[in-house]
Amino acid sequence: MEYTKMNWNRSALIIIDMQKDFAKKDGASYIQGTEDVTENIAKLASVFRNCQLPVIHVIRLYKEDGSNAELCRKSLFQDGKKIVSPGSNGAKIVTELLPENAENYSDISLLNGQIIPIAPYDFIVYKPRWGAFYSTQLDDWLTSHQINSLLIAGCNFPNCPRATIYEASERDYHISIVPETISGIYPKGIDELKGIGVGICSVKELKNIIKTKRDE
Repeated sequence: MEYTKMNWNRSALIIIDMQKDFAKKDGASYIQGTEDVTENIAKLASVFRNCQLPVIHVIRLYKEDGSNAELCRKSLFQDGKKIVSPGSNGAKIVTELLPENAENYSDISLLNGQIIPIAPYDFIVYKPRWGAFYSTQLDDWLTSHQINSLLIAGCNFPNCPRATIYEASERDYHISIVPETISGIYPKGIDELKGIGVGICSVKELKNIIKTKRDE
């Protein structure tokens, strides 16, 4: 039995930190290569929506006083740095990854822990640390929606996507990635993910896999 095999009919796309400050070259804290993966992530999001599967945007919000920052970053905000500040344009998800009918959302509600629907298949979650499961309602939400398989994409592999992948693995989710949809990824990192049962596929392969599963 293939215990790690994806169940695409019970899957969700998790998009990490694709916000303007991180994902646009003119952003306050641009992560090299993130703008380059945006188009491929948008393709994945379209596939999931067309298959009526959830697309979950997991974002970071840093209060200007740094009170909710990781210890290694607190000094940045104490020195006046502003990155993905609540209510700022830089904190917004890049437009290319949102559906045309996306509704506005409140950063304050996100900071309070709510998972906010912004379209029929799109949802937003705020995470207070690297991983998407730490001190969030994500696990409960996925369980309540009978999701047991996750495709993880976004910015920036060494930090938040990798932390999220390991957190998901610890919770026995079936996990896959498309390397072309994660900025900062590197060959050794991919090999390490294979070692914990993470599936590796391409955008084209994924599109065909999901379509086949949905037609079964």
